[in-house]
Amino acid sequence: MKLGVVSDTHDNLDYVEAAVSHFESEDVDAVVHCGDIVAPFSAAPFDADFDFHAVRGNNDGEWALREAVESFGTYHGDFARLTLDGQEIAVYHGTEAGLVDALVESETYDFVLRGHTHERVVEHRGKTTHVNPGGLPIPGADDEFHVAVVDLDTGNVASRSL
Repeated sequence: MKLGVVSDTHDNLDYVEAAVSHFESEDVDAVVHCGDIVAPFSAAPFDADFDFHAVRGNNDGEWALREAVESFGTYHGDFARLTLDGQEIAVYHGTEAGLVDALVESETYDFVLRGHTHERVVEHRGKTTHVNPGGLPIPGADDEFHVAVVDLDTGNVASRSL
């Protein structure tokens, strides 16, 4: 099973549409958005040929975002615990770095997916892989927009700039 991971799109439809296109070309089975979609209109392109899951980011203040996502996917609020293809996955926006570290270090999860920093991370600690796909380019972080595809069968994480 292939899982697309995206975060911090901040209403940038060009990046959202590029991410959806990439995930479709990679034939992913599901996509997880790690927060900061922001407005409902920028969630709409994720209504595609894959399952969609999203968590709330610190900039996701519009209550209509939940309703928009739930019209085609699952909006989990601040945290999601998913079991996909036998893998335990935690999804959290990442606002509290200490909580991210605790999730990773607990080794309760095979994967901890997060965003918030706009910096790509693929880190293996114990049995857990910590993934931050990156996000909208901001000063002091990645200078390009990236997404990740996780192969849950092999554990391989492929990051790609769009």
